[in-house]
Amino acid sequence: MTNRWWIYQKERFPIFAHGPLILAFSLSAMGYSALLRGESSLRPAAALVAFVTALLFFLQLRIADEFKDAEDDARWRAYRPVPRGLVTLGELGWIGLGAGLIQLAGSLWLRPLQALMLVVAWSYLALMSKEFFIHGWLKRHPIIYMLSHMVIMPVFDIYATACDWLMAGAAPPRGLIWFLGVSYLNGIVIEVGRKIRSPQDEEEGVETYSFLWGRSRALLAWLGAMSLTAVCAWRGALLIGFAVPVSLLLLLLLSGAALLAITFHAAPLPGRGKRIELFSGIWTLLMYLSLGAVPLLIQHFQGNLP
Repeated sequence: MTNRWWIYQKERFPIFAHGPLILAFSLSAMGYSALLRGESSLRPAAALVAFVTALLFFLQLRIADEFKDAEDDARWRAYRPVPRGLVTLGELGWIGLGAGLIQLAGSLWLRPLQALMLVVAWSYLALMSKEFFIHGWLKRHPIIYMLSHMVIMPVFDIYATACDWLMAGAAPPRGLIWFLGVSYLNGIVIEVGRKIRSPQDEEEGVETYSFLWGRSRALLAWLGAMSLTAVCAWRGALLIGFAVPVSLLLLLLLSGAALLAITFHAAPLPGRGKRIELFSGIWTLLMYLSLGAVPLLIQHFQGNLP
């Protein structure tokens, strides 16, 4: 019993890969909010709730995808855990419900209004799961499909940042929009990056962006999303006095991304698409750390120096 769930998480929600990224996301969301308010520390209890809720929320996103894609998976991707019978949709549904109870309890423990923000995020997740009741139309418009689904990132960001400003009895700080923009665009970077593949790695029935748009356009979209993220990250860093290190980091990462894209375009060998997916994850992790966790840590230690 335990072994099959361990296999499931390895294949569909690898905790050791997703965990650090989600931790960076939750701490940086709170950290950026705190820095905008002139604070240099977080409330440990609120930070714990933000992380656990975020981790379970992204698990719920995965479970929602299992339900949404069940028919296509059964037809085209029989190797996945649900169609091959490793786990059932019913079992996943109970896990998603249990996760929701934990999230709700933690949110209510902080403040009732925090729970209301959780309900808003759940509501958007539910609409996503139903493809906003326009499944056929969205299927024919993959760009709008992606853009509409990525809204879930800033929606949950509001919950995560509220674990700071709401718990402090303050209003959402001015400038928070730049972090929401980074989060939204990071979602696009990861989404496009994980769906760029070598011709030999394309699967029948799987609509990757390299298949839908062609390799050149998919790579340009990936680089374009990174460039827009960089603008938001730089603007956000300016507000917390961290623009210089973030600018240097952005220059380094954008150069690396461009080199990776050029190399992949010239020689799309089997398996090389995984490098783009890996770089997308590294990019996202560093974006979050550089905007929230790292500057907050620096401010905290500077404030405690004698």
